Amino acid sequence: MPINFFHSNSVAVLRDLSAVPLPRDLSAVPLPRDLSKALSVFALLAIGSSWAHGAGGVWCSKLLDVGTGKVLENVRIEVEGERITAVTAGQAAGAGDLRADGLCAPGFIDLHVHLSLEPSGQSYTEAYRLNPSDIAFRAQNNGMKTLRAGFTAVRDLGDGAGVLVSLRNAVAAGVVQGPRIFAAGKSIATTGGHADPTNGTSVAFMGDPGPVSGVINSPAEARKAVRQRSKEGSDVIKITATGGVLSVAKNGLNPQFTQAELNALIATARDYGFTVAAHAHGAEGMLRAVRAGVTSVEHGTYMNDEIMTLMKKNPTWYVPTLTAGAWVAAKAEIPGFYLPVVAGKARMIGPQIKATLAKAYRAEVPIAFGTDAGVFPHGLNAQEFELLNSAGVSILDSLKMATIHAASVLNQSENIGEVKVGRYADIVVLSEAALTDVKSLAYPKMVIKGGVLVDGKLGPAQINP
Repeated sequence: MPINFFHSNSVAVLRDLSAVPLPRDLSAVPLPRDLSKALSVFALLAIGSSWAHGAGGVWCSKLLDVGTGKVLENVRIEVEGERITAVTAGQAAGAGDLRADGLCAPGFIDLHVHLSLEPSGQSYTEAYRLNPSDIAFRAQNNGMKTLRAGFTAVRDLGDGAGVLVSLRNAVAAGVVQGPRIFAAGKSIATTGGHADPTNGTSVAFMGDPGPVSGVINSPAEARKAVRQRSKEGSDVIKITATGGVLSVAKNGLNPQFTQAELNALIATARDYGFTVAAHAHGAEGMLRAVRAGVTSVEHGTYMNDEIMTLMKKNPTWYVPTLTAGAWVAAKAEIPGFYLPVVAGKARMIGPQIKATLAKAYRAEVPIAFGTDAGVFPHGLNAQEFELLNSAGVSILDSLKMATIHAASVLNQSENIGEVKVGRYADIVVLSEAALTDVKSLAYPKMVIKGGVLVDGKLGPAQINP
């Protein structure tokens, strides 16, 4: 049977490729020209490889109940398919069980990643140099870095290349390995707003993108943009309620939607069963988004008392992304790394996020875990735990943010976020000192997704500007 890179990218066809022998010299495989062909190559690279092996059950010397903070000992977790069928303490390991000596906890969830992005001084020219196939391969690799770091599920909040829905499907079908992906697709912005894909381009390339490209300028266009994301297969809606740091635009704080536009966005998202994540730094745009009923506020840099009170009342989740703030502030001091218009915003906004998070935590605003990985290198997501802790968040509370709370934001509490019967067997095995040594969270001993051991470990994780 010849390898046909021009076949459709249906799951059935990709799985049929398991019967195809791999060529000895992979350099002989033709370079794919579009995403469907890239996924076929993914199948060839993944099928028959030895990146994981299954377990009949998982035995943990210790298991953290993140809801109560209690640590159970000698726990046997029975698994059928990908899901947990029993959790019993005080048990010996079964003959076929995967033994996990350490503190088992639910797999971490990062609610704010961009798997298709890499931090680089060259990132502003990528749209002119890279094809979707190039970005698809990079996104899968970044997903593996994230998975090996203990994050068994992610919410991808912005994918201008249009590859994450396909990668999500490939992971779900077992064609490639990676975290469970909840994909927003293209972020929704206004003309000249933070997620307008033509910001910073010359007039020759600027054009006038509309709702299909995620750019709106009226309530009617807002509704169309949400419906377009549904048509493309997105799981969640991402909007940019204010200016941002890395976009080539001078204002990082200004509101970028009218209240009427936001109301139309949120109402339509609800009609289509979407949750909505709102990027927001400045107070006015953030307040409008919370009033409209967004599910979560991302970054929240200049969140004030009025907004905090309303978020507690609604409730609206806060996803602070401290690691991104620390990273951009450090990179802004390296001459030439960012464009001058970006560096100025990074110096101002980056350091403020941590102070806002500390205030929101004391005020008991609902907080969930997200990092904005892609602004900084993927795989370093667990650095967020240390930054949360340095802002006054207890280790146990930060683990709740990355498990139970994050699952709630995704409306996935029945599937992920806890090691309980009926949930996916997504488990990260940590040092037994994890509840007192926050740095150890960046060094998982083992990662298990759906009852399957993920091979390979991430090396020392640290921010290295």
